[in-house]
Amino acid sequence: MSGLRRAAARAWGPPRALRAFSARPRDRIVETVGKLLQTKAQLETEEGKKNFILKTPKGTQDFSPKQMAIREKVFSTIINCFKRHGAEVIDTPVFELTETLTGKYGEDSKLIYDLKDQGGKEELGCFCMSGPAQARMYLQNHSSPSPLCSRKNRAYEGMVNDRRILSGVFAACGVPESKLQAACSTVDKLNKMTWEDVKNEMVGEKGLTPEAADLIGEYVKLHGGLDLVEQLLQDPRLSHNKLAGEGLRDMKLLFEYLMLFGIVDKISFDLSLARGLNYYTGVIYEAVLIQQQNDRVEELVDVGSVAGGGRYDGLVGMFDSKRQKVPCVGVSIGIERIFSIVNCKVKASKEKIRTTETQVLVAAPQKHFLAARLKLISELWDAGIKAEMLYRENPKLLKQLHYCEDTGIPLAAIIGEQELKDGVVKLRDVATRQEVDIPRQKLLEEIRRRLES
Repeated sequence: MSGLRRAAARAWGPPRALRAFSARPRDRIVETVGKLLQTKAQLETEEGKKNFILKTPKGTQDFSPKQMAIREKVFSTIINCFKRHGAEVIDTPVFELTETLTGKYGEDSKLIYDLKDQGGKEELGCFCMSGPAQARMYLQNHSSPSPLCSRKNRAYEGMVNDRRILSGVFAACGVPESKLQAACSTVDKLNKMTWEDVKNEMVGEKGLTPEAADLIGEYVKLHGGLDLVEQLLQDPRLSHNKLAGEGLRDMKLLFEYLMLFGIVDKISFDLSLARGLNYYTGVIYEAVLIQQQNDRVEELVDVGSVAGGGRYDGLVGMFDSKRQKVPCVGVSIGIERIFSIVNCKVKASKEKIRTTETQVLVAAPQKHFLAARLKLISELWDAGIKAEMLYRENPKLLKQLHYCEDTGIPLAAIIGEQELKDGVVKLRDVATRQEVDIPRQKLLEEIRRRLES
């Protein structure tokens, strides 16, 4: 041992062995770390709650009472139109099985989204699935709706074409049958793209020859009425095509019917109308809404398609082993687009929208008349009259009358101490502010008379 080590030994004594760490300190360390991680997670959760932003799922939205009043008006207008022409009501699921829709939408199948059920089987929803859904329903129940929809004299234009005419045009222009659907889907983009862009896509992406694309361009720029149909019936390229001939003869018949309906000036035969869905077999149509640009400029501007559909005689056969052909015609109406247009017009005009259908407000001029109001409103409800009251024990009369004016309630039935003594109810016309005492037993009759007038 060196002198240095001997000096150290004398000063500090012999070296002691280090103790080995027991398992218990390690367990305590693990436990402490676990608690810290748990606390951290809890703090992050609480912080997340503070920063949580309330929002609806993507692609959805909430609607206010005023917006719902507009939506209900849009729906009722459409529904009443169909019912006026003998339509029956059906309903189908919001999504269908994969095999029901796959292959029925051509290039627009990219607009179908996939879902999974709890068992793992694929289901899916679609942007426009009324056709396949109704075809499936027909085969299950052997019942098919066949409504007609009329058009009111509004600022709109209806466009019609026929898939047989399109097929004949493409064939006459040298488009092979294998590329027919792709070319058709590209032409359908003419309302969003220029002809040059459409042509470039047909040649560069769809494989058509420039010569074929140029010939197609000559036809898809045509639009008109019965004169155009007659012109195409004499067209040397189309005269030898069986499908085109059938479609043009049916189109001529359609325009003769439109003349009888008195709406031939509202419909345009438009060869650029193609519609991407590949199950259409005959006539196809689309409704485009137009409106004045502003009050000073009388120019009409296109605000987009609000409805579209056509004939698909072969759709039912796609799901039937016998491949039977069942005549079917359908239309898809763009509720959301129509709602957006109407909503914008209402905002611009500052039109007052009623959010309730209340016909009568039951009011009282004095305190402690809650029981009398409840009894009277019950009589009105039992008689089928839409009535409401302010659900406060002693509301001020002025506040009750202001509520009528603000919400558009046409009548107020006022009952107070003097009215109870005289056996009458004071009926107030909210618009004119005129009041008249009506005997209690004649109140219902008088309210109905005023509401009907």
